[in-house]
Amino acid sequence: MFSQKANAIFQDVIKTYKVLNTVGQSFTNKYNKNEDLIAHLLYRKSWVDTVQWAYEDIIRDPKIDPVAALKLKRMIDASNQDRTDTVEFIDSYFLDKYKAVEIKPNAKINSESPAWAIDRLSILALKIYHMHIETVREDASDTHKASCQTKLNILLDQRVDLSTAIDDLLEDISSGDKYMKVYKQMKMYNDDELNPVLRGQK
Repeated sequence: MFSQKANAIFQDVIKTYKVLNTVGQSFTNKYNKNEDLIAHLLYRKSWVDTVQWAYEDIIRDPKIDPVAALKLKRMIDASNQDRTDTVEFIDSYFLDKYKAVEIKPNAKINSESPAWAIDRLSILALKIYHMHIETVREDASDTHKASCQTKLNILLDQRVDLSTAIDDLLEDISSGDKYMKVYKQMKMYNDDELNPVLRGQK
């Protein structure tokens, strides 16, 4: 199943990142895009998400220097754009993979594309990892750990359901029961012409 592969890659990325556990570490993709394109894209997607998770933790420090915070906000913006671009690359992969499928007359469209569902699965892997850490923290109270264990159980259940939904969606697309229609993310705030503040600087 596709989701089994994706979840394994996401967990591997998080484990690899946590060895150094710093946002400044270099990125090396374990998968060659010419040999396994989807694995290459999934690995990159998860790495972007893992680094951004750390960015979001850092910027919430109430004692952060304002200048450093502004610099970090720019890095988060760039990371968000990278995340969106990678999601669209993943959808392009599926569009190409299923381009020869004959769509059935009664085929339906899904509320989200495969890649955006995979995006949620990647974020879910991070939630599960960090919630598990909270369940075993030596400096945490038993009440805190029990509460986090309850939340972790829900997240694990959610991963099963989301993984199943993704696999079902891909199966439906491959059989022509559903079809893909991808809308590019027309983000306006990064565009020099569409953002009135940026446009005014020209």
